[in-house]
Amino acid sequence: KMLRRVLCTVLFVGALPSLAEVSQGHISVVLLGATGDLAKKYLWQGLFQLYMDQVSSGHSFTFHGAALTALEPGQRLMFDVLKKLTCPPDEPPNRCAVLKDQFLKLSQYHQLKTAENYTVLNREIETLLRQEGLKEAGRIFYFSVPPFAYTEIARHINSSCRPPPGAWLRVVLEKPFGHDLESAQQLAAELRSFFREEEMYRVDHYLGKQAIAHILPFRDQNRQFLDPIWNRHHVERVEIVLKETVDAKGRTSFYEQYGVIRDVLQNHLTEALMFLTMELPANVSSAEEVLQGKLQAFQSLRGLEKNSAVLGQYQAYTSQVHEELQKAPDYISTTPTFAGVLIHSNSLRWEGVPFLLTSGKALDERVGYVRVLFKNRAYCTQSETLRDAGHSQCKAKQIIFYIGHGALSTPAVLVSRNLFRPVMPEGSWREAVSQSDLHIFGQPLTDYYMYSPVKERDAYSILISNIYHGRKDFFITTENLLASWRFWTPLLDGISHQPLRLYPGGVENQHLLDFEMVSGEVTFTLAEPVELLNPSRLMPSDYRTIQTKFRQSPLVSAWAEDLISQLASDIEKTASRTVARSGQFHLALSGGSSPVVLFQRLARYHYAFPWKHTHIWLVDERCVPLSDTESNFFSLHNHLLQSVRVPYFNVHPMPVHLNQRLCVEEDRGTELYAKEIVALVANASFDLVLLGVGTDGHTASLFPQSENGLKGAQTVVLTESPVKPHQRMSLSLPLINKARQVFVLVLGKGKHDITTLLSRVGYEPRKWPVSGVSPSSGQLVWYVDYEALLG
Repeated sequence: KMLRRVLCTVLFVGALPSLAEVSQGHISVVLLGATGDLAKKYLWQGLFQLYMDQVSSGHSFTFHGAALTALEPGQRLMFDVLKKLTCPPDEPPNRCAVLKDQFLKLSQYHQLKTAENYTVLNREIETLLRQEGLKEAGRIFYFSVPPFAYTEIARHINSSCRPPPGAWLRVVLEKPFGHDLESAQQLAAELRSFFREEEMYRVDHYLGKQAIAHILPFRDQNRQFLDPIWNRHHVERVEIVLKETVDAKGRTSFYEQYGVIRDVLQNHLTEALMFLTMELPANVSSAEEVLQGKLQAFQSLRGLEKNSAVLGQYQAYTSQVHEELQKAPDYISTTPTFAGVLIHSNSLRWEGVPFLLTSGKALDERVGYVRVLFKNRAYCTQSETLRDAGHSQCKAKQIIFYIGHGALSTPAVLVSRNLFRPVMPEGSWREAVSQSDLHIFGQPLTDYYMYSPVKERDAYSILISNIYHGRKDFFITTENLLASWRFWTPLLDGISHQPLRLYPGGVENQHLLDFEMVSGEVTFTLAEPVELLNPSRLMPSDYRTIQTKFRQSPLVSAWAEDLISQLASDIEKTASRTVARSGQFHLALSGGSSPVVLFQRLARYHYAFPWKHTHIWLVDERCVPLSDTESNFFSLHNHLLQSVRVPYFNVHPMPVHLNQRLCVEEDRGTELYAKEIVALVANASFDLVLLGVGTDGHTASLFPQSENGLKGAQTVVLTESPVKPHQRMSLSLPLINKARQVFVLVLGKGKHDITTLLSRVGYEPRKWPVSGVSPSSGQLVWYVDYEALLG
């Protein structure tokens, strides 16, 4: 019988224990896309390595290559690849020859095109096992095909090619896993209808890179050294970099869809970021604990904005697109081939530490690394030439996980000698002999403890081994995938039409792509060279801010991001002037979605804001507990208060939750808030009130046809909203109109109709409460973005 003959032959060369031990079960590996580039370059070699490693494990194997190509030509193509498979240098030649011969005998080609083809494959696997008298342990289906084919293949596997009960199924998926959050959610939902979460293994081959895969074990084994210094007090910055010298020629069809951020940053570099920033689990070998830690790390990342990234495109890219995709002569691609992104975490451990993720094509060198640079507080009186790397505290302190290529050309872990001698696993990593003539980040290799793998292994071989062993922590779960897209999609949307820095490519780039961090943003260090400027690339963000009138009051209008920047600056100026004049600043803020971006802007970029002397009040509140996500205070706390130093006693949430009840009149919450305002705010006149506008013309929680709050002596009122949660508490219109300044913020196309209407109507607060905003002795300023103003 075929399998028995194979096993006996391998036994003959001493590769296996007794035949009796070879009966733990059979594994069928099906490689879809078996004649494609990825299969040719990496996957067949990885499967052969798995066979070599596991041939004595007690499992038997068959390998099924599959593609759309018809049987004979497909078979010929596949076996041309298999004949070129190689063994590691340390494998005895006679054993290598036997194993390669057996691997070929255990491999067969199938055309998988129709539902019937999958049924036939299933029948062949079952027949083979029945003939050999073997029990099925499991099946691996490796999808080396474009994602648009996933759903149909998944349907066929689920309906007619699943293993029997008691045997496992592992489905391996290659990126891209969607184009943005929405497409990733759609693909995930489709796959979930056919496979369980534990059956899916989404590959990011960077998780198989030895230096990346060792980040968590390194952190775990060196806890004694790293626990005191792996935090914002000691780390200056972290760089995660993947540079390529090749361009996108031949791949522009893919690149036009994805670009450098989707291709590299959203997956490879983000996974490295997670390993660095996540809290170390008690057991780094527990897939569940690792994946949970990554998810928590995602949740602590601060949202990205347009100014969090610098983008470039090598000059030949557009002409390559024209040539390969037959685009019109006037077509100009806005796809970035270079990106530098600044990321911050709001976790207590990493707050304030910049994480720089950088990748690009047509750059000066091919190299990948993760570099953790530590702060240096020492001053050494001894001259530099006399400083010993092991003792001098003035030498740079860093830990580098060197992915490969570049000066070292091999995976490595480097630790500055003035930090600590790391603990490394003896069986898999060895201390390398430092070459004094080589320099890494300006320092000779002799300044580092340097370790390289005992046995260098291809990433796909490692990942295929982990699939075999069911190690899920080396793969991307649905939850973590969606968390990553949730983080990156807002930036991708924001930069979709952003002008790109053109660069010539290679060493000629010089300093053109250097960038720097300024006030939480990144900008290119050098101004755009005149000869690279292209007038047709000017975008709406290049227009200047418009200042004019709206409803007889000053109007500031710009694209949303510029408008928010202007509004934040104006609030800070008002606060500083007021504090200088009276010693304190009383600011009343509205809830809703529009102010969130403003809160984030104030928290991130306005370090000179006089928070210590600022009192924060609420313009309105929903009648829910303050810890409820629907609460305006909850949003204010999440996006602003937790990030700035406002004294606790200067924060004044509305008392909507008294006596374990919500907004009950007998509890007199409105009276309590009114008394607090009178006691602390001179003449009950806020220095600045920030309002929004609803599509129905409401402002604060004052709604059309409202019985409360539009006039009368009451300063704080309970109102009814037409949408849930219905009950609200709000400052009244008369109290708002006592303010020294009122700013009204209006954002988005959805507000265009009400903005147009308000530009035409007079004072009619019963119909449109916002039309009643008219400070009696203060100033009203409208901040309206172009989309709301112009549609």
